[in-house]
Amino acid sequence: MKECFDYIYSTLLSTYGPDEAWDLTYWILEESTSMSRYEIMGCKGTINIPNIEIILQRLLKKEPIQYLFGHTQWMGLDIKVTPATLIPRPETAELVELVEQYCHDSKLRVMDIGTGSGCIAIALKSRHPNWELTAIDSSEKALSIAKENAKANHVNITFKKVDILSDEIECFDCIVSNPPYVMEKEKATMDERVLHYEPVQALFVSDNDPLVFYHRIANMRKGQRLFMEINEQFGTEVAQLMEQAGYTDVTIKEDIYGKQRMVCGRIKE
Repeated sequence: MKECFDYIYSTLLSTYGPDEAWDLTYWILEESTSMSRYEIMGCKGTINIPNIEIILQRLLKKEPIQYLFGHTQWMGLDIKVTPATLIPRPETAELVELVEQYCHDSKLRVMDIGTGSGCIAIALKSRHPNWELTAIDSSEKALSIAKENAKANHVNITFKKVDILSDEIECFDCIVSNPPYVMEKEKATMDERVLHYEPVQALFVSDNDPLVFYHRIANMRKGQRLFMEINEQFGTEVAQLMEQAGYTDVTIKEDIYGKQRMVCGRIKE
């Protein structure tokens, strides 16, 4: 095992830093052997991974390892991901936790706008079985993956194909959304793994109208409570447009990196 580990690690060092190469090496071995990290560390035998060169070449081209193996672990869930869906991030897990911080009712009707892989809706439904979850997306491919993920994680969610910029939706107790918010001009500084592999329609907005989704979602006034992940540059602007739309108690929340990442508010009855 040590020989295999050292070969993978040394190969990845040509492209990745030591810590990331170390993590990727363990990830490859865990996926390829079905062994835990602890078992790998204690293994004295030899191992052969027939497709290791293909795996390494794809990683050396900066393809996300989540796409390479087709899934990722997120909030205790196994989530299938493909290039049709974003890879769930730690910040988005914080969005789920923010919803839970403010929503305590045993039964709620919740909509996830721009569901992608379905991770937000699935996490909320898994943790709150009595909540009624509806998840929408404009991408048929993403909805197909989301449906697979819901089934694999044993939750019942209603999925619908909806273009939030043109279609109408009904009212819900709570709306949560992680819409596209990366401006085109930010491409120059983005990690190429994101830029070249993740779905552009789920990431980017025009530099001329970077808050297009936030304006639409807020002004529809379809959620008694509204929670949205945001571009760190626009916390104040998103909060202001929510207030202009009639939301009160609007609050900007920072993520684990100290960046303004979420905005929430409510409509008083």
